Amino acid sequence: MSLFRGVYTSLTNAGPAADSLSADSWTALTVMSGTEGLAIPYSPRTDDGIAAVLLACFLIVSYVLARSKKFLLQQLKDFMLHRERSSIFADSTATDVRYLLLLVLQSCVLASLYVFNYFNDIQSDSMRLLSPRVWLSIYMGMALLYLAAKWLLYSFLGWTFFDKNVTNMWLVSYSTLIYYGGFALFPCVLLVTYFDVNVFFLITLGICLLIFAKILMFYKWLKLFFNNIYGLFLLILYFCALEIMPCFMLYQGVIQVNDLLIIKKLGL
Repeated sequence: MSLFRGVYTSLTNAGPAADSLSADSWTALTVMSGTEGLAIPYSPRTDDGIAAVLLACFLIVSYVLARSKKFLLQQLKDFMLHRERSSIFADSTATDVRYLLLLVLQSCVLASLYVFNYFNDIQSDSMRLLSPRVWLSIYMGMALLYLAAKWLLYSFLGWTFFDKNVTNMWLVSYSTLIYYGGFALFPCVLLVTYFDVNVFFLITLGICLLIFAKILMFYKWLKLFFNNIYGLFLLILYFCALEIMPCFMLYQGVIQVNDLLIIKKLGL
C-alpha cells in the first residue's frame, strides 16, 4: 500500500498536465493488484437439490414402512416361498397400492441419481452443459418408461402363453423386486454421492446389484415357469431376451440421449 501511495503522490505532484495520466496509472495499478479466482467444480455432494431429493426419499421410506411394513414383509415371504395361490393376507388395499407406487417412484429416482453420478464421473465437462435437475428428470423419465414397457411386455406374454394366475404372481414378484431394489439402492446412492469413490467401484457396485437382482428373477422364473428339464434351455433363452438384452438396450439408449442433448446444447 505504501508503494501505491508513493506512486500516487509523485504523479499528483507532476502538475495539472499529469492529471489524466495519474488517474489512468492509479486505475491500472488498482486492477493489477487483484488475482482471478478459480471456479469450484460441480460436485453432487454440494448440490442442495440432490440433498433435498435424498431427504425426500428417506422420508418416503420411513412413511411407507411405518404404515405398510406387514404387507411388504408378506410380499417378501411370497416371493421366497413359492405358492400355488396368493395368500388371503396379501390382498392389497387401495392405500397399500398408493404406498407401493411411492416406492416405485422412489426406486426410479434413486436409479436416476446413481446413473447421474456415474456419468458425472466419466464425462463431467459434458454434464455441466445442462442443469443437474434436467439430467435427473431425463433419467427418471427413462426409468419409468422402462418399467412401464417391461410391465406391458410381461402382461402380454404372460396372458398369451401362460395361466393368468401365474402371470399375476410374476407381476407381483417383479414389483416386489422393484420395491426392495429401491431399499438397497438408497445406501448405495448415499455412498457414491457423499464419499470419494472411484469410477471402478461405482461400476462394480452397480453391476453386483444388477446381477443379484437378475439371479432372484431367474430363481422366481424357475419356480413359476419351469416344468421339465427339456424346457430349461428355452427358459434361459427367454430370460436372456427379456431380462439381459433390455439392460444393454437401456444403457445404449441413455448414452444416445446424452450425446443428443450435448450436441444440441453445443449447437453442432
